[in-house]
Amino acid sequence: MTSSDRIERSSEDWKQTLTPEQFQVTRCGGTERAFTGAYWDNKATGMYHCICCGAPLFSSQTKFESGTGWPSFWDGVTPEAITTKRDLTHGMVRVEINCARCDAHLGHVFPDGPAPTGQRYCVNSASLDFRAG
Repeated sequence: MTSSDRIERSSEDWKQTLTPEQFQVTRCGGTERAFTGAYWDNKATGMYHCICCGAPLFSSQTKFESGTGWPSFWDGVTPEAITTKRDLTHGMVRVEINCARCDAHLGHVFPDGPAPTGQRYCVNSASLDFRAG
């Protein structure tokens, strides 16, 4: 991704295109309740895109059942699709994951996933747009 691919909008602009829950999760770092999102139990084949900018983020081929109540993936679609940063909120040390194109908050990544990566990208459904195919 190049710097010209980046999408930056004001909070007001994002509020015009996102639902209140999508805005809270993606632009304010919120979290949806476990087992309530549209994709935690989705088994269809396709691609998960960023709800904000449409960038492809995760493939159904890397999705697995983690038992957490959120969609979980063992890898992103490409190394460039997702950025990470240290998250010290809520008295925990975690690694936040964001869309590299628009900086939307997606969720967190944990080192307790399956092979081959050992990673568990724990993602809010509200940050995703699933496209079958």
